[in-house]
Amino acid sequence: MENNYQYIDPDYKYTNKNGVLHNLAKIEDEKILLAYESLKVSKRIEELFENPIKIKDSNSLLFIHHYLFQDVYEWAGKVRTVNISKNGKPFFDGERFYIAFQYIETLIAEYKAIQKTNKQELAHKLAEILDNVNYLHPFREGNGRTQREFLRLLV
Repeated sequence: MENNYQYIDPDYKYTNKNGVLHNLAKIEDEKILLAYESLKVSKRIEELFENPIKIKDSNSLLFIHHYLFQDVYEWAGKVRTVNISKNGKPFFDGERFYIAFQYIETLIAEYKAIQKTNKQELAHKLAEILDNVNYLHPFREGNGRTQREFLRLLV
């Protein structure tokens, strides 16, 4: 599957010159890194199934990302410092993450205030949270997996 993401990272903070992400295992081959990452993250997802955490606020996104990717990347749980886009459409500008995280806090509070019997309103609010967290795309890698666990744990 082709990667259509584009990154502005002239200082190679996240990758080597061949485009492979810097990783704790010092893997230089993209395919091997993908397999290694998949193995490590899958194990961590299983652990979250066995010992779920409670989503308190938007900082839970950072915690989940760190938990999932702690064995792979030094920057696990830290917001990206490069701007990214996919198919020419930019994700949220990293310089304004503070505002976005505050907004996610509001959405979480609104979700928690909905009566648990109101399935339609709950589903609508979860979709709104997912849409906003996806646009935020706060991490250099692993946004989708972090979003899925965040929503699963929130529910």
